[in-house]
Amino acid sequence: MTSTSAFLEGAADGEQRSEVGSAVRLTEVTKIYQSGAGVRVPALDAISLDVLAGQALAVTGRSGSGKSTLLHLIGAMDVADRGEVEIDGQDLGKLNDSQRANFRRGIGFVFQRFHLLPALTASDNVAAPVVPFRTRYNKQERARQLLAAVGLEGREHDLPSMLSGGQQQRVAIARALIGAPRILLADEPTGNLDSVTGAGVLDLLFQLHADRGLTLLISTHDPAVAARCQRVIELRDGKVISDERTASHRDR
Repeated sequence: MTSTSAFLEGAADGEQRSEVGSAVRLTEVTKIYQSGAGVRVPALDAISLDVLAGQALAVTGRSGSGKSTLLHLIGAMDVADRGEVEIDGQDLGKLNDSQRANFRRGIGFVFQRFHLLPALTASDNVAAPVVPFRTRYNKQERARQLLAAVGLEGREHDLPSMLSGGQQQRVAIARALIGAPRILLADEPTGNLDSVTGAGVLDLLFQLHADRGLTLLISTHDPAVAARCQRVIELRDGKVISDERTASHRDR
């Protein structure tokens, strides 16, 4: 498998990318959804949070605690109803739709259900996020290199149906890296995988974090996954109820 560090060092083909991830700040952020019965349900309730650039943070809590909503707001996939979400000091709430779309090019997303397009090859799935944009690099060549970097060299022309669950998640990780992101958001990335396959996917994510200095946020129900991060927060009813450094990082 090609080193992810070696690939990411040169893949941007002239683009200027920092080796350090982005800092994240949430200030009194509230997000409310309407239930089917018209009841207003707070997914996040006046939450404040600072994540250092390059930190690996686990977001834990029961289903419905607000984990996915938190990642969606940080990734500019949704907009807070109140409060501020800032990435490197940039207030996402002040961006228009076009600016938000451009901002998302610097964010990598990995989801539990992979979200690969079934009619596209692995290579085309990886390139999909940058297809609408003019780039300085050859999109298909970069997709091929990324697939090699995640251990899928030679599988570029396979459809998702021809790949195992772990291989599909590796395609999704390669897709998340196509824009050379400074933040990688992983929402239950091993939730649909067996323990052995999931461990391999996690090894890849943490290798990326170590090699590139990405800011990594992982939502998870699994204490073993959380323990691999530098810091763990727990959400309950849209609020942070605990915030701790993991045992292996307390003295660092």
